[in-house]
Amino acid sequence: MPPPKPALHSRTPVTDLEQRFQWVRGQTELLAKPLSAEDCQLQSMPDASPAKWHLAHQTWFFETFVLERFEPSFKPFDAGFRVLFNSYYNGVGNQYPRPKRGLISRPSLQEVLAYRAQINERVLNVLAAEKTNQDEDALAQLITLGLHHEQQHQELLLTDIKHALSFNPGRPAYAKRWPLAGIHPQPVRWHRYEGGLVEHGFNAARDGEFAFDNETPRHRVYIAPFELTSRLVTNGEMMAFIDDRGYQRPELWLSMGWDWVQAGQHQLPLYWQDATRTGDYRNFTLQGLVEVDPNTPVCHLSYFEADAFARWAGARLPTEFEWELAARALPSGQSGNFVENAAYHPLPQQEASHWRSRADAGRCLGMDPVQLQPLHRLQTVGGVGGRIQRQVHVQPGCAARWLLRHAAEPHPHKLPQLFPARSPVAVQRLAPGARHHLRVSTKRKLSAGPCAAQGRPKQAQPPRGAAQHTKWQAWGLLIPATRPARRS
Repeated sequence: MPPPKPALHSRTPVTDLEQRFQWVRGQTELLAKPLSAEDCQLQSMPDASPAKWHLAHQTWFFETFVLERFEPSFKPFDAGFRVLFNSYYNGVGNQYPRPKRGLISRPSLQEVLAYRAQINERVLNVLAAEKTNQDEDALAQLITLGLHHEQQHQELLLTDIKHALSFNPGRPAYAKRWPLAGIHPQPVRWHRYEGGLVEHGFNAARDGEFAFDNETPRHRVYIAPFELTSRLVTNGEMMAFIDDRGYQRPELWLSMGWDWVQAGQHQLPLYWQDATRTGDYRNFTLQGLVEVDPNTPVCHLSYFEADAFARWAGARLPTEFEWELAARALPSGQSGNFVENAAYHPLPQQEASHWRSRADAGRCLGMDPVQLQPLHRLQTVGGVGGRIQRQVHVQPGCAARWLLRHAAEPHPHKLPQLFPARSPVAVQRLAPGARHHLRVSTKRKLSAGPCAAQGRPKQAQPPRGAAQHTKWQAWGLLIPATRPARRS
């Protein structure tokens, strides 16, 4: 049975923007529906947030940036919410500390839902009111930004509750278990890209009107020739890495990565279990505790794990520039394993697919782990709150990374400005789309992941400050199937 669709409000939408506003807001409440009030209060780590806080913060955005500006005689729902549900918007004012969000027992979940309902109605009233053309455009930009922001938090809601539920000894399921397909993974093919001097970043002609600040400005970069595999790495291939003592071989790991393995006694990807120590692996998912399917794309790997796997496979992780060049070769389309499937996890690839076929779209969330470089300048989005999106390029939605081969030696001194904590994520992209470039938004547009490329990087040290934690650390890494690289 297909999952239910989000209910629209009683008011009939007049414009596409009103309809989209109602759909996205309804989708959030639909995702929260399986959770109890107690579930919505959980905060399992400082980098996560309770589901109740996500529900309130999404609403806070529209109240603060839309209603304060465009609603005549604006009056806040609750003046205390301005601080309580502010995240990082420094221009707005103070914020309640993120590590303590689980202590916010009041307002109750019912009060937060009432908050959402009132703000929804007031935003729809503003959308329906007569405005000047200038106000109409400014309002549309803010609503569009707010909806992208809400879809980011839809994904965070699921990833954070998955991490929280994983600590429950009863291994409770958020949703019903999905059927695992009895199939075999497709053979790996390598696809070559010539590289050269290419344009990188947001392209309005192709990508549409919306972009986050760190997707601009568009600029030129040089990319040496490289090759990318046609499918994602599977759990079975990760099992081979484990069986080959990958977690016990220091030569496969960056120096800090090996320290991380030793300090945490890491022997398996996050959420994997091997209670009998016989290779009978189980995996905690939003569907509960399930058998690890060897044909499903692997996920929940830290940067260090992805890097070690790629080195073991005779490849390397890609740069953001290489990934974007390859991703832009994909055709438009919105088919894939999206939230409408209600799997909330990567699913096995059921047919042979060319890299350009988009067959793996929407598989899972992922982050580009290598050569993350700040652009020439950053701008605030719509002048909102003085917040600038973090200078990290996140991969479009994916379940495991493609591998990359490179005809030139990689640059080991350019390491990522993100950090190796285990990820609480593995859900698919929530909203279909056709944009092909990298972005900070967790509302991913494509399926891909840390690719690997030819060459064995030297044991370079991560950058200073790599021991810190950031929001984006939580996304983790997902990797590809591999074979030794070769020059053409």
